Amino acid sequence: METQTGSNRKFSSNRRVFNIISVVLLSLLTLFCTLPFWLILSGSFTSQDSILTDGYRLLPKIFSLEAYQFLFKAPEDMLHAYGVTIFVTAVGTFSSMIVTSMAAYALSSRDFIYRNTVSFFFYFTTVFGGGLVPWYIFNMKYLHFKNNYISLILPTLVNVTYLLILKSYMANIPEAVFESARLDGANDWTIYRRIALPLSKAGLATVGLFIALNYWNDWYAAMLYIDDDRMYPLQYYLNDILNKSQGMMNAAARAGIPSAQVPSEPVKLAMTVVATGPIVLLYPFLQKYFVKGVTIGAVKG
Repeated sequence: METQTGSNRKFSSNRRVFNIISVVLLSLLTLFCTLPFWLILSGSFTSQDSILTDGYRLLPKIFSLEAYQFLFKAPEDMLHAYGVTIFVTAVGTFSSMIVTSMAAYALSSRDFIYRNTVSFFFYFTTVFGGGLVPWYIFNMKYLHFKNNYISLILPTLVNVTYLLILKSYMANIPEAVFESARLDGANDWTIYRRIALPLSKAGLATVGLFIALNYWNDWYAAMLYIDDDRMYPLQYYLNDILNKSQGMMNAAARAGIPSAQVPSEPVKLAMTVVATGPIVLLYPFLQKYFVKGVTIGAVKG
C-alpha cells in the first residue's frame, strides 16, 4: 500500500512537471506565431520615416495614421470592394460546400460501384493540368467570364483536396447508420441531408473555413477576368491602389516633378491588417469545429 502511494505521488509529480513544460513550450509557440502579426499591426500605425530609420518595433516609436488615411481616401470605394469580397466569399463558399459535400457523399457511398474510378479522375487533375493558356482561353472565349462575378466564383468552385478530405470524413461514418435509414425508406437525398451532413459538421466547418479563406484571399481571378474597377474584390483593389500610387511617383520622378511621398511601407502593412482583420475576428467562432475537424481520424474507435 505504501509502495503504491509512493508510485502515485511520483506519477503526480511527473505529470505536474510535464504540464509545466507543455504550458511553457506552447506559450513560446503562441508568442512566435502572434509576434509577426503584432509587428504588422504596430508597423501599420508607424510613420514611414520611423520605419525607414528605426525599423519595425513592438510599439510604434512615432505613431501615425497616414497609412490608413491613404487607404481610405475614397472610403466608398473601399467599402464597395469589401462588399464584392463578402459577396463572392459568401456565395462561393456556400455553392462550393454544396457541390463538394454532394460529391464527397457520392464518392464515399459503398453503393456507388464507380466511386474509385471517379475518385481517380478527380485526383488526376491535381497531378496534371491543361495549363494556364488553354484554361484562360476556354473561360474567356466559351464561358464569357470577362467582367462577370461568376468568374470570381466558378473557376475555383471545387477544390479536389478538400473534396477528398470530406470524402474520407464521410467514409468514417458507420455504414450501419445508412443501412438503417434505407430500411426505414430513406432515399439518398434524405440520407445525405439528414444523416451525412449533420454527422459531418466538424469536417464541413473545417473545409468551409479553408474554402472561405481561398475566396477571401483570391486576387488572381480578378487580375485575369476583371477590368472594371467597380468589380474589384478587396485584395486586388488594395494591390491596385499601391501599384497606381507607385507608378505615379515613378513617373513624376523621371519627369523631375516633385510629388507627395506615399508611405509605402506602412501602407503595405495596413493593407494586410485591412485584408485579414475580418477573417481573424471570425476564426474564434469556428475554432472548436476547426480543431475537431483537423484532428479527426487521429483517434479511431
